[in-house]
Amino acid sequence: MIALLVAERCTACNLCVDVCPTNVFERAGQGAPAIARPDDCQTCFMCELYCRADALYVDPDCERAVAVDQAHVLAAGFLGRYRRHSGWDEWQDLYPNEQWRMETVFRRAAEAAGAARARAETGASQEILATRAGVEEESR
Repeated sequence: MIALLVAERCTACNLCVDVCPTNVFERAGQGAPAIARPDDCQTCFMCELYCRADALYVDPDCERAVAVDQAHVLAAGFLGRYRRHSGWDEWQDLYPNEQWRMETVFRRAAEAAGAARARAETGASQEILATRAGVEEESR
């Protein structure tokens, strides 16, 4: 969930306002936008990805707001970490964006789920056939 906007780093480009799918930010007349609706944050990291000034920190906890200490976030290098590790902009040569590989993960998950479903259905079908056979046997 959105946890921090460091106004001193913000360039007031308002890209975070534009890309946020849940309208978390509010444009300011001048200066950094405000985090106006933090509870609406989906933790999609779009604002952090588009913030070239690395002025935003989105905490990975999407269930609840987490109080963060700005000095700790700065010292730990958390600002812009998601953008950096995703290989956006100036980081593309150092951290290649390999999110496209998720397609394989999703396909394998779907195949595994389908196989499990088929096994469950086959097991259920065999149980029904066994029950029917037992009923037919008893009726003779």
